[in-house]
Amino acid sequence: MDKRLMWATVAVVVAVLALIGRLAWVQVVWGPALAEQAHEQRARVYVEPARRGEITDRSGTPMAYTMQARSLTVSPDLLRKELREQDFNEMRAAGATEGVSEEEVARRLDDSVEKTLREMADQIPEMIAASSSDDAETPGAADPDDRDSDEKDPERNSDRDDKSDRDNKDKDSEKKGSEKDDEASGEVDPDEILDKLHADTHYEVLVRNVDPDVATEIAARFHGVAADHQDVRQYPNGAVGDNVVGRVSMDGQGQFGLEASADATLTGINGRTTEDVSTDGQVIPGTLRDAVPAEDGESVSLTLDLELQTYVQQLLEQAKANSGAKSAEAVVLDAHTAEILAMANTGTIDPNGDVEKQVEQGKDFENPTISAPFEPGSVAKIMTAAAAIEEGETTPDEVHQVPGTIDMAGVTVRDAWDHGTVPYTTTGIFGKSSNVGTLMLAQRVGEDRFADYLNRFGIGQPTGVELPNESAGLLPTREQWSGGTFANLPIGQGMSVTALQMAGVFQALANGGERVEPRIIREVTGPDGQVREQEAPATTRVVSPETARTVIDMFRAVTQEDPSGNQQGTGANGAIEGYQTSGKTGTAQKIDPDTGAYSMSDYWITFGGVAPADDPRYVIAVMVDDPDRGVEPGGSGGQSAAPIYRDIGSWLLNRDNVPLSKPMEGRLVLQAG
Repeated sequence: MDKRLMWATVAVVVAVLALIGRLAWVQVVWGPALAEQAHEQRARVYVEPARRGEITDRSGTPMAYTMQARSLTVSPDLLRKELREQDFNEMRAAGATEGVSEEEVARRLDDSVEKTLREMADQIPEMIAASSSDDAETPGAADPDDRDSDEKDPERNSDRDDKSDRDNKDKDSEKKGSEKDDEASGEVDPDEILDKLHADTHYEVLVRNVDPDVATEIAARFHGVAADHQDVRQYPNGAVGDNVVGRVSMDGQGQFGLEASADATLTGINGRTTEDVSTDGQVIPGTLRDAVPAEDGESVSLTLDLELQTYVQQLLEQAKANSGAKSAEAVVLDAHTAEILAMANTGTIDPNGDVEKQVEQGKDFENPTISAPFEPGSVAKIMTAAAAIEEGETTPDEVHQVPGTIDMAGVTVRDAWDHGTVPYTTTGIFGKSSNVGTLMLAQRVGEDRFADYLNRFGIGQPTGVELPNESAGLLPTREQWSGGTFANLPIGQGMSVTALQMAGVFQALANGGERVEPRIIREVTGPDGQVREQEAPATTRVVSPETARTVIDMFRAVTQEDPSGNQQGTGANGAIEGYQTSGKTGTAQKIDPDTGAYSMSDYWITFGGVAPADDPRYVIAVMVDDPDRGVEPGGSGGQSAAPIYRDIGSWLLNRDNVPLSKPMEGRLVLQAG
């Protein structure tokens, strides 16, 4: 008996020692890892998204802003597991599992979970549809100033720790091409929601763009559904200015235009908080920690004038339709600051519409005024004129005996019309757009000095505007010039410029000979309301103020009318009644892709000008790509972009109540004798 008691005592002692050892092993060896694992299972990191900054025009009119909405999200595999566990616990508590086989219990659990999923799939669309009928606003169209975007839902049971997995799933669900967010409406398909609830994934977006109040109500009613913050970027002006503004992707990153180039400025920095949750998803009080507030993005005010931008875009679309052109574009600058008042082109996408369909129609998000250079043609002759005047090689009234052709290094250049020797003044050479006369003056300037002026005018160089995908255009380096190069460049061939670069040439002359880098950003304002000082644009002295004034006055000849035709310029239909105007027409031959030579049927039609000429306020550059007829109604107006310059200038001068010009004394002499 004593022996048995001894062995029993030994067994108890061994068992106790084993338990003590096991407990020590768990606490000392496994303890830290288990504690860390438990912490990870309890902890939830909540992201407080920063609000993306607004984009406005120069007067503060919104062009892009962020509205508050929610996405209903779920972790399907985790949801089904938790629903199954809840139903099993209820069955066991009610005694429904006693005397029932495991197979029957599993079948009942499957039926119960499926019933819950179907209820969710049916009722979520009903709740959204009811909110749509009760509220005049579209779901998701909440007040853009609503800051209740980071409210944490205690019913969030889906695992949000795997952020990269969530982002990848989200991106995979985007529709290729359009990238248009799904809209929460009464048309949400219950079958689609049910399919997502059945998915073997860790993250699914059930519905996007849900009104925050409705989303919170749905998340509170249905276990496992979270109302995730979602920024909805709004573009209230549709296609107007969108070539400049661009758009953001579904994940909130800038894709085109200023949204892309100023993405870091607009985005801000997300905030974060950490809390512990119980196994049923309830937040454990007192566990809030590691709170880092969000820093909202800065807002950007553009130099664009939205009214003007709207008018110019409409005008260009009409001109394209009237003329049968492939496209048209225009840039309007402040003559002195080089601020971009309008930057427009045809075929701009409306980001609020069906993007994929618009792409099929040939529209896009591109901004060809800075990314698609073209040969300027005779518009570039104003640089030759400025060089010749600045170097003292001629005067406006000097008379030149201009033949119909000129030979330069074996290249024969003709004027656009047949003529014998004509006594054109320097003013007349440019007013009539004589290639021969222009090259005669260019020979006086010389190749080296002329190359220097092209550089000063910014040809072949990016302008530095704060937008993506800007082209520098094309200009052969001085070392690459051949004998025929100098027969082309002074008359606007053999080089390419963007519409913004072309506008910059005229801006330099309108601004007393000083070229200013164009700017599209007027000011940047932080979320605290403080305006961030912008770096002053670089300037380049191109010609003297006296030369600039002389050239502007000379080029009034281009829009001059004369019933006899002798003293009439090539752009008389660009004249603005009551104002002095100065500018230059251009017709540049395109390269025939089949022959590699200049085409005799395809052209870029250009016009650059200043309004008014006697007191420059605006610079206007226009390009029409390969029109079949005139840009005015019915195809009238001749093969010229001058009427577009006239209409833009007239609209601006009238809108801004610019005083009428003093009448010119007499008429400029283009042809002597």
